Amino acid sequence: MTSPPDGASVKTHCPYCALQCGMTVTARGGEVAIAPRTDIPANGHGGGALCQKGWTAGDLLRPGARLTTPLLYGEPATWEKALDHVSRRLAAIRAEHGPDGVAVFGGGGLTNESAYHLGKLARVALGTSQIDYNGRFCMSSAAAAANRAFGLDRGLPFPLTDLAGADVVLLAGANVAETMPPLVRHLGGPRLIVVDPRLTPTAKLAALHLQPAPGTDLALALGLLHLLIAEGGVDAAYVAARTSGFAAVRTSVASWWPERVERITGVPVARMRSAVHMLKNADNAYILTGRGAEQHAKGTDTVSAFVNLALALGLPGTPGSGYGCLTGQGNGQGGREHGQKADQLPGYRRIDDPAARAHVAAVWGVEPSALPGPGRSAQELLDVLGTAEGPRALLLFGSNPVVSAPRSGTLADRLRRLGLLVVADVVLSETAALADVVLPAAQWAEQDGTMTNLEGRVLLRRRAFPPPGEVRTDLEIIQGIAAGLGHTWTASPPAVFDELRRASAGGVADYAGITYDRIAAETGVFWPCPAEDHPGTPRPFLDRFATPDGRARFTPVEHRPPAEEPDDDYPVHLTTGRVLAQYQSGAQTRRVAALVEAAPEPFVELHPDLAAQLGIGAGDLVRVHSRRGSAEAVARITPAIRRDTVFMPFHWEGANRLTSPALDPASRMPEFKVCAVRLEKVA
Repeated sequence: MTSPPDGASVKTHCPYCALQCGMTVTARGGEVAIAPRTDIPANGHGGGALCQKGWTAGDLLRPGARLTTPLLYGEPATWEKALDHVSRRLAAIRAEHGPDGVAVFGGGGLTNESAYHLGKLARVALGTSQIDYNGRFCMSSAAAAANRAFGLDRGLPFPLTDLAGADVVLLAGANVAETMPPLVRHLGGPRLIVVDPRLTPTAKLAALHLQPAPGTDLALALGLLHLLIAEGGVDAAYVAARTSGFAAVRTSVASWWPERVERITGVPVARMRSAVHMLKNADNAYILTGRGAEQHAKGTDTVSAFVNLALALGLPGTPGSGYGCLTGQGNGQGGREHGQKADQLPGYRRIDDPAARAHVAAVWGVEPSALPGPGRSAQELLDVLGTAEGPRALLLFGSNPVVSAPRSGTLADRLRRLGLLVVADVVLSETAALADVVLPAAQWAEQDGTMTNLEGRVLLRRRAFPPPGEVRTDLEIIQGIAAGLGHTWTASPPAVFDELRRASAGGVADYAGITYDRIAAETGVFWPCPAEDHPGTPRPFLDRFATPDGRARFTPVEHRPPAEEPDDDYPVHLTTGRVLAQYQSGAQTRRVAALVEAAPEPFVELHPDLAAQLGIGAGDLVRVHSRRGSAEAVARITPAIRRDTVFMPFHWEGANRLTSPALDPASRMPEFKVCAVRLEKVA
């Protein structure tokens, strides 16, 4: 890869959330300048914008805060020595324990090219079925619900700019003012309904805030549909022409009368009626779900309930209206489309589909029978590492599960039991600190590649300057590991992308017609795009849905309690989430001075009544206990949260020691968003 000359401005994209805001990067004399682009719709509306994380994204590109040389048992090593150690240990472990003795864990921040090659590394070079990624913790429930309703999972099946023309937007479990602030610029026109147990900065912008108890969003969605039906708000013509299964759903919500829903959720009937009136009287409306609705052991059913509400209103596939999911991670969409997920092959193909296996095997030059079958999901994989029935080696790229996985207090011990832990990352994260081998990876501005944002728009990141020291790109690291296993692969992003295009051709997520030149010329191309003369598909459901009969499918679902409810020993709900100045596990943002100044430490947010009951004051150190462990943080007292609930951000090690590993049966999503805890003031 070549780099532009010093002082040249390079058009690229932010390294953080799934908006993938456009930015220019200029390196001059060792200094990095960042500015927003105005030609990218996600953040170009009104002149271009970036959030604080985007503006400071260049800070980690400077020396001092990052890894620059391989580490072997904590000591600097050459790449030759580090990769030789990896190949020898992998050979020994595979010989003793078989191909599934080695696991691969990826990340939702990897480029499409890296995610694709990581999946190929697992299935071809290692022959293991044991691969998954941290995107399982992000959007898997919404993906499962979208697939069963629409036959296709694309976060937003419409351009983000469409939201500005709506009359009403319902946000269920999404705090976009903190998680992706430039998106708020697209919500200046619609009236907002926000569903959240906290009065978040997003909820403060809403015309109507519905504040359910954690874990009761599904009951609320059922109650809203019950009211819509009772008040004659169903779009009967749309339901008849474009959907199937409504009769069963209508029967299933008949018992969810509003007073019952109020008792379960705590949301007043009057507010539920107001929400239904706003939605049914809108000419154009959208229903959007986020992690707050999805990160539950019933997250798929919760999203399905909101999809049912959207279908009854006639929104999906209607110009100016729709349903969508707000993807969190930078490449949460593309990262699961091309092979990091345990049950998928490139192009969003199912790994247990014989035709899919034959197609991808032909591109890879192997027999279909040589490809492994489905493996364990992320949490199930992490739970068995180092055990008699689990993998004995782990290759981990761009993830920090010691902070981000539920019941994280036990994960470090499991990682220490491995015969080999290899981590490729930008910084020495909490997980990398435990690794036998640490491989320094290039950052967003140091490598070319594509990302797929929350709209399904494939975007092009451009290399602005070379990585420092001994740092290599993810593709070069994968190439080096594959070489140690006897495979000669390219590390050229355009060449890998061309192979990805062939592997995805004919799949649900078809990239065959997308090229680097097209992306640059069109500022992004929407998949599916099966041919180079195809315009791309910004709105895939206008004519038909991706189901065999072209109709969207209603799905009857029933509310059930969280896996763990408050009791005498653990009397309070805990919910977790994000803050504006930090991102994901905080491994990178906690190394940026301006972001640390804005959000320096974890905290426990609790209502004044609960604080008074427990004798806790603002700024006191609080210890929070769950059945899985404990964590300490300072108290923040605010009436913005329910009296029966406390909140902790998950960007620091601690919050996920508490969270529940209960899994959604369809998506295998852990129940991050609700568990039972008790609090005590630390003397």
